[in-house]
Amino acid sequence: MRLSTQRVPDNPKFGSPSDFKRAIADLKKTFVQDGVISTDVHDLEAHGFSTMDYHPATPHTVVVYPKSTEDVVKVVKIATKYRMPVIPYSGATSLEGHFRGHPVGGICVDLNYMNKILEIHEDDSDLVCQAGAGWMDINETLKQKGIPLFFPIDPGPGASLGGMLSTGCSGTNAVRYGTAKGEWFINATVVLPSGEVIKTKRRSRKSAAGFDTTKLFIGAEGTLGIVTEVTIRLAPVLPTTVAVVHFPDVGSATAASIEAIKQGAGIQCVELLDAIAMKATNNYGMSTRKWPEKDSLIFKFQGSSESSLKETAKIVQRVVAKHGGTGFVLAKNAKEADDLWADRKNLYHSGLSLVEGARGLTTDVCVPVSRLPDLIHETKKDLEKVGLVTSIVGHVGDGNFHALLLFKTDEELAIAQQAAARIVHRAIALDGTCTGEHGVGIGKRKYLIEELGAGTVDLMKTVKRAIDPLGIFNPGKLYPDPIHANKFQPQ
Repeated sequence: MRLSTQRVPDNPKFGSPSDFKRAIADLKKTFVQDGVISTDVHDLEAHGFSTMDYHPATPHTVVVYPKSTEDVVKVVKIATKYRMPVIPYSGATSLEGHFRGHPVGGICVDLNYMNKILEIHEDDSDLVCQAGAGWMDINETLKQKGIPLFFPIDPGPGASLGGMLSTGCSGTNAVRYGTAKGEWFINATVVLPSGEVIKTKRRSRKSAAGFDTTKLFIGAEGTLGIVTEVTIRLAPVLPTTVAVVHFPDVGSATAASIEAIKQGAGIQCVELLDAIAMKATNNYGMSTRKWPEKDSLIFKFQGSSESSLKETAKIVQRVVAKHGGTGFVLAKNAKEADDLWADRKNLYHSGLSLVEGARGLTTDVCVPVSRLPDLIHETKKDLEKVGLVTSIVGHVGDGNFHALLLFKTDEELAIAQQAAARIVHRAIALDGTCTGEHGVGIGKRKYLIEELGAGTVDLMKTVKRAIDPLGIFNPGKLYPDPIHANKFQPQ
């Protein structure tokens, strides 16, 4: 039976422009110190727009820079009083429009000043930090302190913990360590739309006490509350090295990655670069070597010792040879491993170098690993027909891949967007998802009913309405509008 979602309208009623002016006046009275409130046109635009995606954009009405959970509570209470949208912002690495301004205006809550590491519990392998702390900064701090632990969830550089939790992110390490939706976020401190502050659970690693309310906010994209602090689980730092191998085609490469992982060897990452991506790496000129321009895999191995790394390399080398793998290169030392891995991390900018003045649209689908060869094969055939320069890279060890489609004109952007939509429908048809790691935001919400079903989306909306009855927390994101209820028909 479908949930009764029609009792509460999908379109919330927001305050008027005059209400918003009074809200800004209240904010200025509440935060009298300099630098906390900004209505500067450049600040509003910088917080409401992004050069990293192509979704509709609107500037915010005001930006607030809180420095504590108590500051966030004050902002939320004023927003509630005047029914003003509240949009959280931190790392700004989102690709799906998560921090876009709402068309009526709103308060952007910039958490970048809330970036402190509050507690490190080395014996418990966990750490407490504010939401604006960056994952790379955390790992660098642990390294500088000589603590042999790290946080293994690795999305784009610059991502912050609050945003990582809120989008349910992941990255290249997901083969070994999983995603943000695993057990890496132990608890969170959240300011609810009511202004109440909650902590989702205690710091103990295990708990059977009621709902897993931490998971409620993982992937909620700021629509249920503003995360201000998190406790994260840490993993031991182990020796790693990198290997690269080339294949006659993408199908052989993906099949080899699947079999290699099934061997149970110490594989931390498996990254696919198709022949065009390898060409882009050569063209970009930042690599320490010239690569054969063939479909390739980059492995990162992890083990307790150098001997275990060598054993893993031997196992993987045998497997890839069965699938036509050639030119197997294993890093000779740590510097060479870093150089090889840098070629993977530079791929977005490498790809852009293929067409002078081009911009790039990236896709983000994921399927069960066994279906990945079919998905990539069909996608490659499709992309060969669109008339754009395209490449495929991905975290093939967990079924997630990204196509990069290069364009220069609005007409080419439309072609790229249509191709990206076809990739999404193809992935969902293979029991996959429209987004493996980027989140829903504005860009993917139209696919949720097709992927999850109307009943599941209705349940999500019911939770949203129960926690945020005024609908002011990051409105227009994540939840499909009624106009998106009909299944998209691929072109």
